[in-house]
Amino acid sequence: MAHGIREAVGDFVFKASFDKANRTSGSAYRGPGLKEGLRILAALGAEGFPILTDIHEPGHAEAAAEVADILQIPAFLCRQTDLLTAAGRTGRIVNIKKGQFVAPHDIHHAAAKVAATGNRQVLLTERGTSFGYNNLVVDMRGLKIMRDAGWPVIFDATHSVQLPGGAGEASGGQPQFIELLARAAVAAGVDGIFVEVHDAPEKALSDGPNALRLDLLASFWGRLKAIHAAAI
Repeated sequence: MAHGIREAVGDFVFKASFDKANRTSGSAYRGPGLKEGLRILAALGAEGFPILTDIHEPGHAEAAAEVADILQIPAFLCRQTDLLTAAGRTGRIVNIKKGQFVAPHDIHHAAAKVAATGNRQVLLTERGTSFGYNNLVVDMRGLKIMRDAGWPVIFDATHSVQLPGGAGEASGGQPQFIELLARAAVAAGVDGIFVEVHDAPEKALSDGPNALRLDLLASFWGRLKAIHAAAI
């Protein structure tokens, strides 16, 4: 997957989780675990791919920081002070995914918790806001509000089309809206785009219903770059 993505878009940051601790169902696949997952990510890092991975517990921060260039705080955990400070103390870049329940004008408090450790390498990621049950909506005003707080903002174009718990024991998705939202976010001036990519989303063990097919990535990325060039 990493080689296929690089062929499609050039330089990028590779993201994968060693443990998906927030799956809808307790029986859902969580990943290879800390030791094996970090071994795989380290191999990718050795090939020159910048690495981003989630941490769900403060105790995972140091081990993940030995492998990853960026530590990600999951949306559901974005207010967990001990997790934020543990990530900040590693000195790595910290990407905070804004919780579906957090207002864009409040997420800067999470960034401040990381910055209080002396680490100001913080990114904020928009991934949609809860809109009733099993649904998310993106408020494009929030992208500017978060940037105006002084932090780079990333737009997660695929988790924003997720339907949380919408498939019963798993989340559903509306991938037909991935590019629509990504285009709007790029035009609005975000600093980066996050996209879940899979060569066969229908077979993916996690997030398949809201993933972009790998064979669509190159053209998708080309259109986003054209919008970015026109907007700057």
